[in-house]
Amino acid sequence: MIFRTFYSIQLQTKGIWQENLDRLESRILKCVDNSFILASEMFLTGFAYQQMDKANDFSNLATKKLKELSTNKTIAITMMQKSGEQYINLCKVFHKGKIIHTQPKVKLFALGEEHLYFKPGKIEDIKIFQIDNIPCAVLNCFEIRFIELWQRVRGAKVVFVPAAWGKTRKVHFQTLTRALAIANQCFVIASSCAGEEYAKGSCIITPYGTVYKNDSKDIISASINLSEADKMRSHIDTGVSNAAT
Repeated sequence: MIFRTFYSIQLQTKGIWQENLDRLESRILKCVDNSFILASEMFLTGFAYQQMDKANDFSNLATKKLKELSTNKTIAITMMQKSGEQYINLCKVFHKGKIIHTQPKVKLFALGEEHLYFKPGKIEDIKIFQIDNIPCAVLNCFEIRFIELWQRVRGAKVVFVPAAWGKTRKVHFQTLTRALAIANQCFVIASSCAGEEYAKGSCIITPYGTVYKNDSKDIISASINLSEADKMRSHIDTGVSNAAT
């Protein structure tokens, strides 16, 4: 049996970026060793479309700090990052002091004007990767609405879902993340922003559909037995098999 503690951090992004990083650091330091930690989409800078160069520079600074903080933890977070002459909404996964996976957002959210400012990734960028021989994957916010992308991460035991989900569509976020966990027989760690316009709803969901959430807290945690995914897949065979390790 493999046990891990999962954390979903839901904080409101503030205008002072260093303060956001400091607040994130303080929460990460409270998390136990060998845990999986997810922060909400673009938490550090928000969607700072009018300051994209500065946001890129701050992302580089934050990357150095998160490498330090991930010495004995796994941390996933999205950042505004420059790629050539364009910008991308980039998820970075930190583990043992290194970046072990990067993934640009493929499905950009037109209502938020992402398509006007970001270069989309390629569907091939959405793929399963390993953390200590645990198959993991990322679907970034709007991407969970596309069932064909669920197929891209089928076989992962853990799917990270960073999000900046609108409050008026909160029920969609709750329904889709839970359905993803049940359909793919996996654990889902979902983190959505706090703040007036955002849904919160950050949660940890098991393959059985059990949901751990609490919108009054800024850290949601659960102690997880990862063998539950194997048990679910063996007892209720829907064709999901573990990704190769």
